[in-house]
Amino acid sequence: MAVDKIKFQKKKPSTLIRVLLFYLCSLLVLMFTSRLTKSLTSEIADLLSIILASVLTFLLVYLFTRWEKLRLTDVGVVPGKATRQRFIAGYVIGLFMAVMQALMVFSFGHLQFVIVPNITAQQIVLSLILYFFVACREELVFRSYSLRSLDYSFSSSIALFVIVVVFIIEHIIAGMSWKMAIIGSGLGGILFGLSALKTSGLALPLGLHSAWNSGQWVMGFKNKPGIWNAVVEKGYEKETENISLSAFVLVMLMAITAMVIFYKRRRTKENKADANMMLIK
Repeated sequence: MAVDKIKFQKKKPSTLIRVLLFYLCSLLVLMFTSRLTKSLTSEIADLLSIILASVLTFLLVYLFTRWEKLRLTDVGVVPGKATRQRFIAGYVIGLFMAVMQALMVFSFGHLQFVIVPNITAQQIVLSLILYFFVACREELVFRSYSLRSLDYSFSSSIALFVIVVVFIIEHIIAGMSWKMAIIGSGLGGILFGLSALKTSGLALPLGLHSAWNSGQWVMGFKNKPGIWNAVVEKGYEKETENISLSAFVLVMLMAITAMVIFYKRRRTKENKADANMMLIK
């Protein structure tokens, strides 16, 4: 059963208020889980906190979805036939994007990738799990109930704009600079939001998001060593930072453009197929 958008467009103010309330509740959940696990060692505390936050955020999605008189399928959190393929495709693309950015920066010189000595398999696995659940929590917060209910009540472009702005604000609150939040989180929010809207689900954006985070960590681009440590030659820190940001923008714009073109062509093919079926009938 398709969602009646006309019915939802009659309650725009209430939907927007619910979305903002949902986001505030998600922040309270994150604060609660962080406080609950603060007595543990930092590595375990971060992991348990974000896993618990993801679970509680899913419960929030369920409650607000019911409040909005939607179903979980309407906000993209119920797995479907293409879920596995979309997640794998997103993960491969996300890793490719992270590696591409790193290679672009490396090609300009003044940057070396030094493998981190004595890193264990356990540390690698725990870090990959951590970045998966970081992406999981953010996709549930920004690309499920929030994005889809705004899409039903307003339009895809307005929904995407509102959620990207909130996504940027969250990263500024977390300590990211305005420049990095607007450019980094802004472009990432557009890519992940578009992938959620185009596929009506979270599998593709979750794959993209978690792989991008993991790939950045592996290459040492998360302001801390991963499997490799990105070491910048002294005196070239600012130049390398600007090159890295430019590479990031280029990679993100390429991914966003490719997604728009791919799904536009796919929609055109589907429309032609529907038209042919009508002619046959």
